[in-house]
Amino acid sequence: MNIMRVTVFKAAIPLKAPFRIALGVTEVAENFFVKIETDEGLCGWGEGSPFPPIVGETQATCLAAARDLCRLLIGKDPLDIEARMRQLKSFLPHSPTVLSAFDMALYDILGKAAELPLCRVLGGGARELFTDNTVGIDAPETMAREALEIKERGFAAVKVKVGTTPQEDLERVCQIRQAVGPGFPIRIDANQGWDRVSAVQALQEMAPLGVQYCEQPVAAWDLAAMRVVRRASPIPIMADESLFDSRDALRLVAQEACDYFNIKLAKSSGLHEALKIAAVAEAAGIPCMVGCMSETRLALTAAAHLASARPIIRFLDLDSADMHAVDPVLGGMTYGQGGRLALPEGPGLGAEPDPVFLKGLESFVVK
Repeated sequence: MNIMRVTVFKAAIPLKAPFRIALGVTEVAENFFVKIETDEGLCGWGEGSPFPPIVGETQATCLAAARDLCRLLIGKDPLDIEARMRQLKSFLPHSPTVLSAFDMALYDILGKAAELPLCRVLGGGARELFTDNTVGIDAPETMAREALEIKERGFAAVKVKVGTTPQEDLERVCQIRQAVGPGFPIRIDANQGWDRVSAVQALQEMAPLGVQYCEQPVAAWDLAAMRVVRRASPIPIMADESLFDSRDALRLVAQEACDYFNIKLAKSSGLHEALKIAAVAEAAGIPCMVGCMSETRLALTAAAHLASARPIIRFLDLDSADMHAVDPVLGGMTYGQGGRLALPEGPGLGAEPDPVFLKGLESFVVK
């Protein structure tokens, strides 16, 4: 089996409302889809959702890079994912989001060739998965209202974006706790918004509010600060922007800088590297979460398959499609009561973009 054609689609997915975090505001998910076709009639789909402040890529740079990556794949065996990803990473070692879309499409082909759902191909099986839902940075009363709506919709946990000042963030979490009541899980994400002093202050003051964990309290590069904060914090610390690949995972373990890992396909260059991160985590006894950028249900389905196949992944933050104003995907994972995610039973991802949606998109073909 050889790759004979690759098509790349430029896709803009509007959000229901602007979404603010400490690193910026998103109004439109500037994504892209990749379709890899083989000479045996199988095709695989992938998606990328670049967030520039984290990955250093934009939709435009991803599309430009994709043209070169397509040329490297033509005529090659799609089932030899180890060789394909090694070749692509050697060519563009610092472009994780565009690489993740090609990786995803290759794994989709692998699942279809094996006639198995991707979680089975990865050596796992279907298990119960539940995602939280996220409240962006806003006025405390607005965030409290949105958090209560998330609880009333049946989600089992709320994720709260923070990272401004300790005083403002404490007020946000206080009002959210009052709104959702005791016992309802609250997770917070500072997106590097604090320094080590403000992080320790904020986390110590928030501890009585029952916060489950805090993602990336300080700058991604500052593992020394992460370690200091972790030691002083009564709330567990999760590495997000500090964790791109398995080498980062090893550094975080060696520095004793975090309690949890957040694996995102857009950061890890896809499933191939995400599996390595999960292996490091399992060896070190560090539970993981699978998170997302602004992907549709296509890429979220790939992430859910990964979570289903690896029990070390205990938390899921795969809510981005719930924020979209349109749903351009056929098949794929679905949201159920309590934030439960139902995986498709078809081979591979079990998801693909709606052909009607694709017709209106700018695209290019390499063959």
